[in-house]
Amino acid sequence: MAPSPPPPPPKLPIPGRRNILITSALPYVNNVPHLGNIIGCVLSADVFARYCRLRGYNAIYICGTDEYGTATETKAMEEKCTPKEICDKYHAIHNEVYKWFNIKFDKFGRTSSPEQTEICHAIFHKLMENNWLTENTMQQLYCDTCQKFLADRLVEGTCPNKVCNASARGDQCETCSTLLNPTDLIDPKCKVCKNTPRIRDTDHLFLELPLLRDKLVNYINETSVAGLWSQNAIQATNAWLKEGLKPRCITRDLKWGVPVPHEKYKDKVFYVWFDAPIGYVSITASYTPEWEKWWKNPDNVELFQFMGKDNVPFHTIMFPSTLLGTGEKWTMMKTISVTEYLNYEAGKFSKSKGIGVFGNDAKDTNIPPEVWRYYLLMNRPEASDTLFTWADLQAKLNSELLNNLGNFINRVLSFVAKPAGAGYDSVVPDAPNAGTHTLTKTLAEKTSKWVEQYLDAMEKVKLKQGLKSAMGISSDGNAYLQESQFWKLYKEDPTSCAIVMKTSVGLVYLLACLLEPFMPSFSEEVLRQLNLSTEENLSLSEEKGEIAKAKTPWDFVPAGHKIGKPAPLFKELKDEDVALHRENYAGSQAERSSKAAADAEANKVANKLKGTKLSEGGTKKEPKKQSGGSKSKTAEADITVAKLDIRVGLIRKAEKHPDADSLYVEEIDVGEDAPRTVVSGLVKFIPLEEMQNRKVCVLCNLKPVAMRGIKSHAMVLAASNVDHTKVELVEPPESAAVGERVTFAGYSGEPEASLSGKSKTWEKLAAELHSNGELVACYRDVPFTTSAGVCKVKTIANGEIR
Repeated sequence: MAPSPPPPPPKLPIPGRRNILITSALPYVNNVPHLGNIIGCVLSADVFARYCRLRGYNAIYICGTDEYGTATETKAMEEKCTPKEICDKYHAIHNEVYKWFNIKFDKFGRTSSPEQTEICHAIFHKLMENNWLTENTMQQLYCDTCQKFLADRLVEGTCPNKVCNASARGDQCETCSTLLNPTDLIDPKCKVCKNTPRIRDTDHLFLELPLLRDKLVNYINETSVAGLWSQNAIQATNAWLKEGLKPRCITRDLKWGVPVPHEKYKDKVFYVWFDAPIGYVSITASYTPEWEKWWKNPDNVELFQFMGKDNVPFHTIMFPSTLLGTGEKWTMMKTISVTEYLNYEAGKFSKSKGIGVFGNDAKDTNIPPEVWRYYLLMNRPEASDTLFTWADLQAKLNSELLNNLGNFINRVLSFVAKPAGAGYDSVVPDAPNAGTHTLTKTLAEKTSKWVEQYLDAMEKVKLKQGLKSAMGISSDGNAYLQESQFWKLYKEDPTSCAIVMKTSVGLVYLLACLLEPFMPSFSEEVLRQLNLSTEENLSLSEEKGEIAKAKTPWDFVPAGHKIGKPAPLFKELKDEDVALHRENYAGSQAERSSKAAADAEANKVANKLKGTKLSEGGTKKEPKKQSGGSKSKTAEADITVAKLDIRVGLIRKAEKHPDADSLYVEEIDVGEDAPRTVVSGLVKFIPLEEMQNRKVCVLCNLKPVAMRGIKSHAMVLAASNVDHTKVELVEPPESAAVGERVTFAGYSGEPEASLSGKSKTWEKLAAELHSNGELVACYRDVPFTTSAGVCKVKTIANGEIR
C-alpha cells in the first residue's frame, strides 16, 4: 500500500495578493451539532472560503471545537467521565460530521491545546501591563450541597427579562438572547442537585470595557462601514453600546480551562468568553508557527468571521476590546456575517434540549450532503429567522434540484452522448459564429448578468443571493433548450443545433463552477460527466479570463472534447420518505434514543426466543442434546421467557392520545401502588368503549419510552389473525387477580387465559394461535408482528415461538 501524500505546506500571506483569513464561530464540544449550528457558522464560512479559492484569492479557513468551560464539565458529569474524555469524543464526532458535509477547513483544531494557554497568557499579561484589568469582589451563587461555586451554566432559573420570562441558564437566555449573570435569574437552582444555592462573595478579575470604549467605538464605526457588516450584527452591537459597557469578569471558579497566570487567582481559570475567541489565533498557531503573519498583519490580511446572532457581542465588543487593550497591531475583524435562527418544524433547534435534525441524523437519512447543503443555504436565515420543514426540503429537492438543475444538465449531456445520427457520439460539436445566433446571444447576455449578480452577492457575503443567481442560469438554460427545440434542429438545422448544444455544455461547466462553493460533490460529479479534471478546471479567476467567458458561454468547453457518461444527478424524495423522516426526528434526542433502545431491547428478546419448538399438540418438544455439554436453544429460550414479567392488569381508564391518531393512552392497575401509564397502538382494531375496565395481560419489565410526548411504562399483549386484519386483546380469566404473574406459551401451563371467550391454558393458546393467527405485542403505534418488520417478539409461526 502506497503511503499517503504529505499534507501541503501551510499557506502564508502573499504580498500583492488578496489575503483572506476566514473563521467560523467555534462549535461547542458538548454535543453533536444540529443543522442550525451548521448553517450558522461552519457551512456559511465554508461556502465563502470555497468561493475565495475559486476566485484565486489566498485564503485560509480556520475553525475548531471550543472545549473549555462549564458546559464541558456538566456534560462530563452526565456521561460519568472526565472533561478531557468528553472533548476527545465530541471533537471526533464534530470532525466526522463536517467531513460528511464536505466542509473544507485549512485547519480544524481545538482550544484545549498548549498554543491556547500560551497565547491566552501572553494577551493577559499585556492587558495587565496596560492597566485594563481590575480586581473586584462579586457575588456568586454557591451550592452548599455540591460544596462549590456554581458557574453560569450550572445555574438554571427564569429569565429576568419581563418581556421573556422563559427558562434560562445563568449565562444567557436562549429565548431572548439576553446575556445574564447567574444572580440575575429568578428562582435559581443548582443544575446538579436541584437545590437553591446561596450568594457568597468571591474575588475575580475584570476587563474594563468602559475605559476601552473610545478605542472600541472608533473601530466599530470605521469597520462596520468598510467591512459591510450585516445589519443584524450592527443592531446587536449598537444595542450593547446603548446600554452602556460595564466591566466584564474574565475569570471563573472552575478547574477545566486555561489557568490564570496570577498567584492570587491560580486556582481559577479564564472565563470561556475571554479565552474562546483567542482560539481562532491558537488554532492558526497550531496550523503554522508563523501565525503572526496572519494575525498581526492588518495591512495585508482581511479577517472575515461567521456566526449566529447570539455570538455577536463576543466578536464585536469583547474580543476586539481584548485585542485593542494589548496595544499590539492585531488583524482585526473586517467583515462579520451573522445568521438569525433556523427553526425546526413548529419549534426551535436546541442542542441542550436535543430538538431538531443533528449532523449525524442528516447522514442517516441517506439524503446526499449536496442536497442538505443546498437546502440549508437556500434557506439561510440572513435577515430573519427561517423555518426548516421536511415538506420544504422535499419541494426544493424535487422542483429546484431534480426538475430544474438536474434536468437541464442531464438533457444536455444525454443528447451529446447519443450516437451519431441521434446526437454527437459524446463529442462537443463545433459552433462557429455562435454570437450571431439570436436566441443564443440573448441567453449569453442574461448569463453575463447572472454572473455579475453572483459575484456582487458573494463579495458582499450575501450567500443566499449568490446561490439564487447561479440557479437563475439553470432556469434560463432550461427555457433556452425548450425554445430552441434542439431535437428538431438536429435534423432541420444542424448548424443551429450545434450552437445550442455547445453553448449548453458551456452552461453546464459554468454551473459546476458557480455552484462548487455550495455543492462541491455535485460539481465534482458534473465535471466527471464532462470528463474534466476538478483541479485543473474549476476556477473563476479574472486573471485567467473565466469571468469574461460568461459573455460567450460557448467558449467554456472546446469543440472536439469528449465528454464522460451522463447519469442522473438527483433522486426524487417521495412522500412516504418525508413522512418517515418527520416521524423519526420528532421529539427530542432523548425520546428518540429511548425509542431506539426499546426497539433494540424488543429485538434482543425476539432473537433470544428463536428456536423454541412447539409440537402440533401443543406440548414442548424434547430438546436435542448438544455436543460439549452446551445448552440447547430451547433451554436458553426457557430461561429468557422466564424473565418476562407478564402480569394480569386492569385498565382503569383509556383515552385517545392527544397527538397521535393511532394510539391509546391507558391507566392500567398491575397490582402496584399506582397504575401504570401505557401507550398502545390499538385504535384501528379495538373501539375505545371496549378498552374500558377490562382485564388484560401486561408485559411490565420493558424500559419506559416516550411516545409523542407521553411515556409508556409497559406493553399490552394482543393476538391477531394471519393477515392481521383482526386484533384482539389476550385476556386472563375473570378469576385471575390483578397483579398476578403469568407465564407464557406453555412454560407452566398456568394460569388460564382466554381468546374470544374461550378458556384455555397458555400452552393450548399457543398451539391454537399457530393455526389461527399470531400472538403479537402492540407497543407504540406498530404491532410487533412479522409483517411489521420491527420487533418480532412473540410471533408464533411454523411451530416456533420467535
